[in-house]
Amino acid sequence: MSTERFDCHYCKDTLLGKKYILKEDTQYCTKCYENLFANCCEVCSLPVGCNSKDLSYKDRHWHENCFKCAKCSRSLVDKAFAAKDDLMLCTECYSHEYSSKCNTCKKTIMPECFTCIGCKRQLAGQRFTSRENYPYCLDCFSNLYAKKCVGCTKPITSLAGAKYISFEERQWHSECFTCMQCSVSLVGRGFLTQRDDILCTDCGREK
Repeated sequence: MSTERFDCHYCKDTLLGKKYILKEDTQYCTKCYENLFANCCEVCSLPVGCNSKDLSYKDRHWHENCFKCAKCSRSLVDKAFAAKDDLMLCTECYSHEYSSKCNTCKKTIMPECFTCIGCKRQLAGQRFTSRENYPYCLDCFSNLYAKKCVGCTKPITSLAGAKYISFEERQWHSECFTCMQCSVSLVGRGFLTQRDDILCTDCGREK
């Protein structure tokens, strides 16, 4: 009575009593499977065998023991990591080597580093502007550098939608550009000047 053979599809060695791998309904001994199908490790160049965990990232593969930070050699298994120029780095080494540095403390920029140069208020998530590479909150920037309205003496900011009137090196908020005598708005209207005063044409003719 003959016994049906159960051989490796590639080398034809018997698989009876041996460990084997089934791929697409075809059986292979572990040696042939690794030679034919296993991925090569990026670090040691050896096949990632059947007894190893195959760790992959963007079509690259590593043995579990080879998947380490290229800088500090700490294991990256089950940890956050970053890729830079084909190097795999832990987040600490990546931050130390490649992240932007704070102008003040020279360390990797953290939210607490990003503060207004004037009032030291944290700017993370806030609107801000800069001057000579230094960040300012809008209030500090306006108080220090913005032109002042002749009418109300408050800063004229450059916020989106803000409108102002400029005349002879003087500026007004549009709502402050009014006749000094009758307070009628002069926006879009003719006006007259008398010394530093701005007058509507009616009040100007009365003078």
